[in-house]
Amino acid sequence: MSDENARGADTLEMRMSRFLPATPHEVFDAYTDAEKQKIWFSILDEKPGIVEIEVDLRVGGLQTAVWGPDESNLFRETQTFLIIVRPHRLVTESTGSTPDGMTMTTHIDVTFQAQDDGTLFSVVQSGFPNVEMRDFFSQHAWVGAIDRIGAFLLGEMESSR
Repeated sequence: MSDENARGADTLEMRMSRFLPATPHEVFDAYTDAEKQKIWFSILDEKPGIVEIEVDLRVGGLQTAVWGPDESNLFRETQTFLIIVRPHRLVTESTGSTPDGMTMTTHIDVTFQAQDDGTLFSVVQSGFPNVEMRDFFSQHAWVGAIDRIGAFLLGEMESSR
């Protein structure tokens, strides 16, 4: 096990990075703009379901997202913006809940670093209640979100040609 993985297991944090084919400004905007989020949240789904998002992008402001397949199966997340350095860094405290009522509060630090012809999108999320939840976020939740953002950005690039 690497030092980073050992440290992550001790502090229940996850780290991941992915290259996205757009500028830091474009990736930052896709990640934080409510209308763009409404598109990418459901871009890879056959049935889009429910997606409601509101963003007040300022330190102390909130982002509220509600999504799911139907009214009885909604996930909710409220993020409080702690640090905003457009387009390079975004730090939030996130409180989320699942349809069955489980809640979790974590700290999320996202960076957007110019690299070659795109952006290295990196996230560090900490405060998971258990290893299983951390692993779910690192193997599924963030992978899906970044795949969706990437698909959105590719669609934007193709439509601007």
